[in-house]
Amino acid sequence: MPRPELHRILLGIAASLLLAGCQDYWAGTSEPPPGDPDKGAELISSQGCGSCHTVPGIIGADGLAGPSLENIALRGYLAGVLPNTHDNMVQWLMDPPAVDPRTAMPDLGLTQAQATDIAAYLDTLK
Repeated sequence: MPRPELHRILLGIAASLLLAGCQDYWAGTSEPPPGDPDKGAELISSQGCGSCHTVPGIIGADGLAGPSLENIALRGYLAGVLPNTHDNMVQWLMDPPAVDPRTAMPDLGLTQAQATDIAAYLDTLK
């Protein structure tokens, strides 16, 4: 008959590995994403994103036409079609209709640098 102490130790190791794997999956890498969140916040304001979206931390960004972006960094998918990664967020921001032709979100003509900065800000919304 196996020793109960060994079972507890093995169970503890397995649980630790499982939880560590989940943490890595949800938290992503330990490195911050590229882009400047402060510039992203300024762009969200200047581009008028708040006229359609509620964006925490952005004064006047209380639109209801699009979804709230509260906790966007914790969501599994972007617009229901893309896995929520920094690179996919940049792709979405640069040309939403190219990702989903049925979206109501327009192509705002953002450059890659602008989309990267906005994505960096959105990555902070957890």
